[in-house]
Amino acid sequence: MKGPLLVLLLWCVTAPAQLWNEVTTTPLIADSFEGIDTYNNVYYIRDMVLYKTGVQGRYEFRDYQLGPISTVDIINPLNIVLFYEQVNTVILLDNRLNEIERINFNTLPEFINISAAKNAGNNRLWIFNVDSQQLELYNYRSGLKTAISQPLSGNFEALVSDFNYCYVLTENSLLSYNVYGSFLNEIALEGCRNISLFNDRIFVVTEAENIMIKKGFSETEVQFEALKLPLPENSIKDLQLTQDFLYIYDGNNIRGFSLTKPKK
Repeated sequence: MKGPLLVLLLWCVTAPAQLWNEVTTTPLIADSFEGIDTYNNVYYIRDMVLYKTGVQGRYEFRDYQLGPISTVDIINPLNIVLFYEQVNTVILLDNRLNEIERINFNTLPEFINISAAKNAGNNRLWIFNVDSQQLELYNYRSGLKTAISQPLSGNFEALVSDFNYCYVLTENSLLSYNVYGSFLNEIALEGCRNISLFNDRIFVVTEAENIMIKKGFSETEVQFEALKLPLPENSIKDLQLTQDFLYIYDGNNIRGFSLTKPKK
């Protein structure tokens, strides 16, 4: 049995050390933990159903005909993005998990085969085009799409985004782009299985490590700093990074870690 997992923080060379302290433990039995929004509502999937629980009650969305939910994007709790990869379809939900709109990429005038879809704001989605192997911005009001990246050389693994930036994880690197279509940088990474983004920090999970990457820095301007979290081996099933909080789901509990900023 190995010891606690190492957390590697990839930060600018002048950044002081930062500490993460466990502050909450919330029991949860789910197939996957999808995150906690700005109103402290918890989202999770169980038996192909998306649930939202909070002080206002519990809501759910299901459509078994679409198969399993591939990803859930709650960056805007009023416009939640569900992606069903098996049927190449995106569902937009309101804050009560009522369906707002359904985008079937199979039936568009220009067929698009995608393997990821995230909210890009202003009626747009970040999508990854399987056929062209490119990151694209798709406006579901106008039906127009814009290629953002060159075709990727490595196998696509995942993408995370906010309204200004998008990170594409491949089998051997992490690439970043801004909303204007500009390529920002590429950092060599291998063996990653999970990724989470919030503001200027990003966590990438490997079998034994988390890596936090500061936006906008190149490989030569960052360094690794190893910290320890009190977690047993192989206990990170899902994670989410929010404002000064890191939530880790171990299959039984959501464990919340608070960022303790260093004293000046």
